[in-house]
Amino acid sequence: MYPSYVPSPLFWPQGYPVAANGQPPGQPGGQPRRPMPTPAPGMPPQLPLEESYIENILRLNLGKMVTVYMTFENNAEWNAKIFRGRLEASGKDHIIISDPRTGKRYLLLMVNVDWIEFDEPLRYFYPPRVP
Repeated sequence: MYPSYVPSPLFWPQGYPVAANGQPPGQPGGQPRRPMPTPAPGMPPQLPLEESYIENILRLNLGKMVTVYMTFENNAEWNAKIFRGRLEASGKDHIIISDPRTGKRYLLLMVNVDWIEFDEPLRYFYPPRVP
């Protein structure tokens, strides 16, 4: 099964299976996943109702510089590590950051993340309560 976040075909590795409609094969009904809402011009981006998950908050802040603090249990060499870079992508179980100095990219598992610091204000709009 494919993840809930499907990247643009422009970023799929060569040989990645793609159906005639541009979607990964096996996607239910060939229908694309529900996209994040597009705000009206001049309006800030918002999260879908009741979807204030970390992955969505991170997606609202793609492109920003972050410091990711992580711990790794039962590791003899190091049990804690700090990663610094530009936030490129976020999924349910991972984030991808890139180091602008070296060009290196890191795929970090959310299970190891303790917290994430941003160098600038976050874009975050909590969904309104529905009565």
